[in-house]
Amino acid sequence: MSYENIIVRSENNVAIINLNRPKSLNALNAAMVAELGKAFDEIAADPQVKAVVITGEKNFAAGADITDMVELNPEEAFAFAFSPVFNRIANCPKPVIAAIEGFALGGAMELALCCDIRIAAAGAKMGFPEINLGIFPGAGGTQRLPRLIGPSKAKKLIFTGSIVKGEEALSLGLVDILAENPSEEATKLAGELAGKASVALKLAKECINVSADVDLNTGIAYEATEWARLFATADQKEGMRAFIEKRKASFVGK
Repeated sequence: MSYENIIVRSENNVAIINLNRPKSLNALNAAMVAELGKAFDEIAADPQVKAVVITGEKNFAAGADITDMVELNPEEAFAFAFSPVFNRIANCPKPVIAAIEGFALGGAMELALCCDIRIAAAGAKMGFPEINLGIFPGAGGTQRLPRLIGPSKAKKLIFTGSIVKGEEALSLGLVDILAENPSEEATKLAGELAGKASVALKLAKECINVSADVDLNTGIAYEATEWARLFATADQKEGMRAFIEKRKASFVGK
């Protein structure tokens, strides 16, 4: 499928999505987010894709496009919200890695929070400046950020609208890895994950996501059920036999 606001390519079982509105620093608008939703629907259904990277040329994205929002009324703003697509990205059955350079502000940082792993350049500028526009993060930011870095740190970032760079973002837990070339590092890591047992990755991700919404005992019970399901997969048999036979496993995703 062809897109106007993103570029999607695949290499070595990794889908690479480039945000592509360079004249607006890749600012997210409704059309771009709709295309992201369609791309992730295709990726989720494609057995050849084992991992995903989201990135942008020079900039990840400079937030949501304010020109599209300024005159919205509450009903229109609710319809404009990116949450339904961002939720689909967060629940993608494959590992998703954000490669952050330049700006990742507001809605763009919320997009990065939907990813499983975030890799950033030391000079990347990240944050949630919405408070300075008379709003607050409305595409999952007030929910995902506290779960990631803790409520008080999340409040400080959101209440002040502070912009942080790589080292501080790493110390906060906002990003996981700093790299000179985030896209290259993310593609390398995605390639490594593409070689793992994809069913086990999918179920592990589901268990981790569920843990944010349930008590510990419920989460452990859910984990036990999903773990046991893996013993009906060809990959479990292959992985354990390869270990016993002292050879590299060759997973087939089944």
